[in-house]
Amino acid sequence: MDHRIGYVIGDFLASLITGVVAGSVSWLIVSPSWNMWLAMFAMMFVGMIVGMILFFPFSIKLGAMEAMVPLMFNGMIAGMAVGMSAAMMHMPYAEAVQVGAVSAVGGLFFIWAANAALRGVTRDSEQTGDTGNG
Repeated sequence: MDHRIGYVIGDFLASLITGVVAGSVSWLIVSPSWNMWLAMFAMMFVGMIVGMILFFPFSIKLGAMEAMVPLMFNGMIAGMAVGMSAAMMHMPYAEAVQVGAVSAVGGLFFIWAANAALRGVTRDSEQTGDTGNG
């Protein structure tokens, strides 16, 4: 996760908007007559397409590689969650938006945690070249 507050807020809002849009599109497509597994699989691709489309305006401020992976991943997660829920029972639109937003933000937190774990622990002394030995 980047430590600039403007980037963090932008990344959060981009993921939130992507989750809402992917959830809305999935809600429009899937009905309770769908098979749950088919809905999940189909909405996974729909969510990735939504993330890919929304990537273009958000990448202007966030950066190309910094925005592409989270938006496509979060769109995929939101589409899958709403698609499966809408296939199981009638789902109000407000609930679909909420499920899409929450799942996308959860996916963003997962990406931030994975990024921190993969980068490892860094210390200020290692970054400045100070060994601390006097």
